[in-house]
Amino acid sequence: MAGRFKEVFRQSGVIPVLDDRLVLITSRKSDRWIIPKGYVEKGLSPAESAAKEAYEEAGLIGVVHHKAAGNYRYSKFGKLFSVQVYPLFIETMLDEWDEMHDRQRKLVTPSEAFEMLRHEELKQIVADFFMNNI
Repeated sequence: MAGRFKEVFRQSGVIPVLDDRLVLITSRKSDRWIIPKGYVEKGLSPAESAAKEAYEEAGLIGVVHHKAAGNYRYSKFGKLFSVQVYPLFIETMLDEWDEMHDRQRKLVTPSEAFEMLRHEELKQIVADFFMNNI
């Protein structure tokens, strides 16, 4: 698979944690459940960039842990993406946020998230995180 891609695009995302649950959001173009993620922005660390995505995409403010919980890859539009995933410990869930009209947001248990997420590597990262940290 990696041989057909010329470049790997770096992204970062968060597992947004509130007590023993996490927040999932829908992608913009479908009702598929995902974590907040996006390109690593210039001038920000991957963890800081991921926290910014959580704020914009899900209205979440919190403390991001700078040690990654894991990494997964996916392909879309003929491009390969590599996503570093960081825990974000939620302090505030805003009632209004930038992308609230484009996405749904849901607070779920780890087992519910495991059923809702489609990407197998991401499911494993979430399962491992909750098994080892909560």
